[in-house]
Amino acid sequence: MKKVWTYKRKHVNGWWVGWYESGRRKAKALPSRELANHFKHIKYTQLNSDVFTGMVSVDWTQMMAEYNEYKNVQGVTESTLYEIALSLRNFKDLTDCHGSRQLSQSMIDKFILLRGKQVQRGTLNKDIRNIKAFIKWAKKKRYINDDVEIKPLKEDERPVKALTEEQIKKLLAAFESYPAMKMRILLALGTGLRRGDIDTLKVSDVDFVNCNLTTQSKKTRKSMGARPVPKPAIDELKKYIEDLPKDQGKLFLDDFNYKQWRKVCSQAGLSSLRFHDLRKTFASTLAQNGVSTAVTQRLLEHSSPTLTNKVYLNVDPVLRKSIDQIPIENWLER
Repeated sequence: MKKVWTYKRKHVNGWWVGWYESGRRKAKALPSRELANHFKHIKYTQLNSDVFTGMVSVDWTQMMAEYNEYKNVQGVTESTLYEIALSLRNFKDLTDCHGSRQLSQSMIDKFILLRGKQVQRGTLNKDIRNIKAFIKWAKKKRYINDDVEIKPLKEDERPVKALTEEQIKKLLAAFESYPAMKMRILLALGTGLRRGDIDTLKVSDVDFVNCNLTTQSKKTRKSMGARPVPKPAIDELKKYIEDLPKDQGKLFLDDFNYKQWRKVCSQAGLSSLRFHDLRKTFASTLAQNGVSTAVTQRLLEHSSPTLTNKVYLNVDPVLRKSIDQIPIENWLER
């Protein structure tokens, strides 16, 4: 049996719980003796799970604190942590869950039913994915039973918004008087980079000889030391950099101007265009030209080919071209 103990420290407020795990001594500070004894009981049950078969009862606040610490150790980004916290907060508010004892299949079904009336299917599935990961963690910690399950709901297929060649020309022409914005658009169309990653690019990240960029994603924290860039885009980048101050470190001094973006896009007849749609146009252009999903997935830095296929690829022109090859006219000849 593995031991867990409570103790006080000299000249330090609160109580401490100590234990050994994986050969290392660990400790946790708590504000009162009651909370320390409660945590001691939980930790004792976890460490001796081969002896105890029952579930450990934990309140919601403590579960959230432990789960947040677990995600931080995994290196999850702040934006992802915020999305997870939002999903779990919505779950608690709609189900009035106060602890692990209340987490049941009926409560999860209740959340899906109520949340589904508030948001679209895609947003609901994002909440479901976050809660599913939380449930998986809670099962390992012996906070809930194994019979609790949650699965994403099937979504209706939505068309991927990708620009046509004519629309791209109109967009670039409309931003001719805004060189920084035009350069952002070219990099998005030529590399598939997110706007945030484009804004952080430095002049030193550009390899003009080999037509490459050194990039690091703010969202996924993945890096690519030699991201290929079309040569015409590199040529335009050369012209753009010539007009920058010699001691310029970043490619873009100014911040992305949303008002300017909306105004100029409206003038080009693309009022509903989002900058992220340029990333989808990049992916769809590759697909329409026969580039495999594996290559596109690598360039987009996606963890799953499903996301690449479902959300980013518009293959309607390919489908039309394929259908047009069916020799209907020949069959109708007499």
